[in-house]
Amino acid sequence: QVQLVESGGRLVQAGGSLRLSCEASGFSFRRYALGWFRQAPGKEREFVAAIDWSDGKTYYEDSVKGRFTISRDNAKNTVWLQMNSVKPDDTAVYYCAADKVVASREFEYWGQGTQVTVSS
Repeated sequence: QVQLVESGGRLVQAGGSLRLSCEASGFSFRRYALGWFRQAPGKEREFVAAIDWSDGKTYYEDSVKGRFTISRDNAKNTVWLQMNSVKPDDTAVYYCAADKVVASREFEYWGQGTQVTVSS
């Protein structure tokens, strides 16, 4: 049974930091690209960051470049999203996802999400 369980979401002040975690099980984690996506109220889900499985190359949405960092530990089946200098526009439910292809239009496996709220 595939599971992706996010944690770490909370209320944080603008300019602050937090780290989201996603623990995975039930699939070959080290052979999958991992991604973070977010969905704000009334908006469509959007890509935030991804990390490939073969070379560890990372990808970021423009608005988070230089502020967010995605990383993974294959031994722990865990992927993280370090969020620094957060802004109110970062408020959303954050989802981690996994797919064999980092550029996939629709990732195969998804977590349930964790709420991040940034106060101004």
